Amino acid sequence: MADSKKTHPQQVKEFFIQGLTNDGKQFRPSDWAERLCGAMSCFSPDGGRHSHLQYSPYVRPILLNGVRSVVVNEAIRDIEPLAYHFVLNFAKDNNLQIIDACLLPDAPDKKTS
Repeated sequence: MADSKKTHPQQVKEFFIQGLTNDGKQFRPSDWAERLCGAMSCFSPDGGRHSHLQYSPYVRPILLNGVRSVVVNEAIRDIEPLAYHFVLNFAKDNNLQIIDACLLPDAPDKKTS
């Protein structure tokens, strides 16, 4: 029987840039997350000629509680520091909310008798 325990050998550190300003207003344009991630698409392990056709695994758009957001993997800081600072400065320059992500523990297995 296979071991069903999930392990997290290397914790991924990420943060969210939300499409809300620090005073709670929605950030415009509405496709800002996709535009930012599109600009960062060349920063991927498979980067190259066609890298603009997919988002980078380090900077990707999501919808978080109904708010357009971007997930930034902090590994990009070591891979390409200028790209990391570009994304962070974009958020700061536009007064966007930055929230640290956290890894939630796996739900305990329910035993049946």
